[in-house]
Amino acid sequence: MAAKAGDDPDSLMTLATVFCLRNLRKTMCYQGFRNKLCMRADIFLPSEICDKLVNTYMELVHTDSNFEPEESFFQLFSDPRSTRLTRVQLREDFVRDRDLEAIRKQDLIELHLTYCNSLSSRSLKTLSSFRETLVSLCLFGCSNIFYRKGGAPLACTEDSEDEDEDVPAARQAPETDFSFRGFDRLRLLNLGQLPDDVEAESLLRPLRSVTALDLSNVRLQGAAFLTQWRERLASLVLYNVDLSEEVVGTVLELGNLRHLDLSRESRRNVKFKMTRKILTVLVQRLLHLVSLDISGHIMLDNCTVPHFEEAVGRPSTEPCKSSIYPLQELKRPLQFLGLYDTTLCNVTHIPAYKVTGSKNEDQVLNAIEAYTEFRPELAHKAINQLFDIARIQHCSQLLRALQLVIAALKCHKYDKSIQVTGSAALFYLTNTEYRSDQSVRLRRDVIQVVLNGMEQYQEVTVQRNCCLTLCNFSIPEELEFQYSRVNQLLLKILEPARQDESIQRIAVHLCNALVCQVDNHHKEAVGKMGFVKTMLNLIQKKLQDRTCDQVMEFSWSALWNITDETPDNCQMFLNCRGMSLFLECLEEFPDKQELHRNMLGLLGNVAEVKSLRPQLLTPQFITVFSNLLESKADGIEVSYNACGVLSHIMFDGPQVWSMEEPRRDAVMDRMWDAIQSWDVSSRRNINYRSFEPILRLLPQSIAPVSQHWATWALYNLVSVYPSKYCPLLIKEGGVSLLEKVLELESSQPETKEMARKVMEQCENFKEDPMETNNGQEANYGQRG
Repeated sequence: MAAKAGDDPDSLMTLATVFCLRNLRKTMCYQGFRNKLCMRADIFLPSEICDKLVNTYMELVHTDSNFEPEESFFQLFSDPRSTRLTRVQLREDFVRDRDLEAIRKQDLIELHLTYCNSLSSRSLKTLSSFRETLVSLCLFGCSNIFYRKGGAPLACTEDSEDEDEDVPAARQAPETDFSFRGFDRLRLLNLGQLPDDVEAESLLRPLRSVTALDLSNVRLQGAAFLTQWRERLASLVLYNVDLSEEVVGTVLELGNLRHLDLSRESRRNVKFKMTRKILTVLVQRLLHLVSLDISGHIMLDNCTVPHFEEAVGRPSTEPCKSSIYPLQELKRPLQFLGLYDTTLCNVTHIPAYKVTGSKNEDQVLNAIEAYTEFRPELAHKAINQLFDIARIQHCSQLLRALQLVIAALKCHKYDKSIQVTGSAALFYLTNTEYRSDQSVRLRRDVIQVVLNGMEQYQEVTVQRNCCLTLCNFSIPEELEFQYSRVNQLLLKILEPARQDESIQRIAVHLCNALVCQVDNHHKEAVGKMGFVKTMLNLIQKKLQDRTCDQVMEFSWSALWNITDETPDNCQMFLNCRGMSLFLECLEEFPDKQELHRNMLGLLGNVAEVKSLRPQLLTPQFITVFSNLLESKADGIEVSYNACGVLSHIMFDGPQVWSMEEPRRDAVMDRMWDAIQSWDVSSRRNINYRSFEPILRLLPQSIAPVSQHWATWALYNLVSVYPSKYCPLLIKEGGVSLLEKVLELESSQPETKEMARKVMEQCENFKEDPMETNNGQEANYGQRG
């Protein structure tokens, strides 16, 4: 059987790294003085392992809510004699000045800091520690690193190491002492979103060997200084930089450029217009270009070949056939061409192997891939277009689409717009149409990022999208690996303050599905989270509104499921005024059959708990249960469940029946009448996981009517659904208990006759296990 897309297993290196990070004290560390985490003395780790540990640690911090960050984690890598770091990628506000200072003795080759807004100018001093070895440096979005924190001087001492660490860096005067002087090996530099009051030219001038420079969203006083690297510069990114003839003229002098990005966000109001002439001269002069991005520009004059003059045939990447006039000057097709948010992406012949745009699925996916890390505003738009493709058309590159959306959601966990569009896209990319093509691992990745979004945002749209996406999964099976977490998030959504009906309805449905068909220890754990109380609060609110809707019915159904063979949860139901709400619902909604079925199913679970039955043995409750014996609601289900409740109560014997009215024998007579009125071939809206509560009513003479109800229940189930229930009855020893029913003198003749039929049904099934009934795979409801 071929592996499904996205099912490649993690490498042993990855698995071992994650295990060590989750178990630092059991593997490579010990608890030192003042609970400080320390590396064991006999540990010596090479750079390949250290880099993996640090970068995976950052990923776990941002994407796994169950992962506990370590206060002194970076101190583990303070000594280069035992740990070697060379390539480190850190992001978001989690990273602090003291984290960088902890690794200042390392000979870093690559240091990528992205959106690290907690860093202050103290970290610039730390950067200077790496000047002799650093080859690649990214400071994208580190808006506060060029400012002193709270006006403090740049210099710091060991004693001040932890000072003000928990306070975000406040912008005071910009740091003027820092210089890139001495960074002689630095080749790749990203200063994207450099603050406006930090002058790029003076900051960069000391650098001599830069080959790749990213100045996205940087305000330039002039661009002439770029020519100092005219012989070396191979990559230049000027995204959202205010272009002018002077800037373009400078770019034209950089004859060795292989990658040039002059793109902009289309909503920006700028004076500069990209013309056919400018684009032509760029292509003519920059002969080594393999990658060009002009996304977001509006072409003032006609840049494209008229449709009737276009080369005939299939879309071609040959420059001579290009539908874009200036690109006919290319000597060879470009490896990459950014045309996102331009009309040029819609032409037929584009001389590039990879194109960003909005014409088709491939262009949209290319845009998400190219812009996710540093341009979330563009990635957001592209994901929105992917959403439309998945919703209206068909996504042909499913694996790639899912992986890109997952990556975007992980990368921008704190960007609301990405979370909204990404979660909406995931809903359509995981629905039934695409499900067969998705691996277990890929679907687990989806679940993880969906739960991350639910945790981070209480906003209605994100919550609704995430809940709807979870509905595309097999519940509880596919969510079991995150069982506790998903239940906690759903219960939080269902807090009384939440008023959005659509989210409430979806969340209750999910809660109900999650507690159906799971082990008792799962149900007990969820009960301790406040599940029972939350459902009863929802029911109370609906009663106050005099509304019986899906939320009301799902809430009772969820309580039915979570109390199945779980005495603690049954006790919680009684303690939280559950019986009062049951009576109020019966009175307020006398004709709601589904509601009555769910409530009686729940009370059947309560009645199975011997220690709780005395709380049901009151004149009021017994009268209600007796009257419901005659109910025709939902076929026989309400009457059947009411009789089940009474059967367990009768099983405790006449000595516990202390009330005068209704009389015990009168209630038993009504039970007999009800059972005899049922059609034994009735198809059922119920699902038993175990017969144990029924089987305990068989070998006894205290309440023959209880014995008869149990025998009828078994006969109905094994005759209508033999392949499902005959094996269950045999496995749980039901046949031997039925034999005892035949031996008891107190057993009624009709009970014995039905017991024989049950035994015959099981014997026939053993002889012919392929026996089936038409339609037997019915859509069972839940017993619990």
